[in-house]
Amino acid sequence: MAETEKKILIVDDEESIRDFLSYNLKKAGFSVKTACDGIEAVEKTKQFLPDLILMDVMMPNMNGFEATRKIQALYGQQKEIRIAFLTAMDDDESQIKGFETGADDFISKPIKPKILLARIQALLKRRSATPVSSNEILEFSDFSVDVSNNTLIKDGQSILLPRKEFELLLLLVTHPDKLFHREEIYNTIWGENTFVGDRTIDVHIRRLRQKIGSKHVETVKGVGYRFVR
Repeated sequence: MAETEKKILIVDDEESIRDFLSYNLKKAGFSVKTACDGIEAVEKTKQFLPDLILMDVMMPNMNGFEATRKIQALYGQQKEIRIAFLTAMDDDESQIKGFETGADDFISKPIKPKILLARIQALLKRRSATPVSSNEILEFSDFSVDVSNNTLIKDGQSILLPRKEFELLLLLVTHPDKLFHREEIYNTIWGENTFVGDRTIDVHIRRLRQKIGSKHVETVKGVGYRFVR
């Protein structure tokens, strides 16, 4: 049984799916609210501050990607909100786009209740990959990292990073010169029970290089990556 205080927001434009998920999650002991589109999801998040959001991708008015961006920007500092996309899309590009917005997992439709509950419980048990104090500022030769605000500071500018990109940055910079195997990065940042496309990590590394400088992230071909001061 789930802990009763854990709150889940279900966001889907199909009433039958909302009802199906709501029934199963309430039965498992969760406190549940629902929303029919991205706009309502943003408003319900403000009122409910859920621990986890199950977010459909393709919805009218505001899709799941845009809703997730808004939710993370508006409420992500108040509370660590886990977001799992409910989608039939399993291509690399869709997953990469989802993780860029701040998603933590993808759960495929059609949804199987037992698998859904297992994935939810795994997500709620996971702690942030952030390995340092939340109020710390890490200083390097040509950039700094503001941990409390998920922000990279470079050339006098503050750059707000998507959650997974920021966690990857912190993992690397807090272990300078350590070689991280790809599997270790996947398991630490995305979790052992999260299934991501092969290109996801490569895209995140490429974007970090664009922001902090390519000299700082070294590729060891066929093995993984390490941060170089």
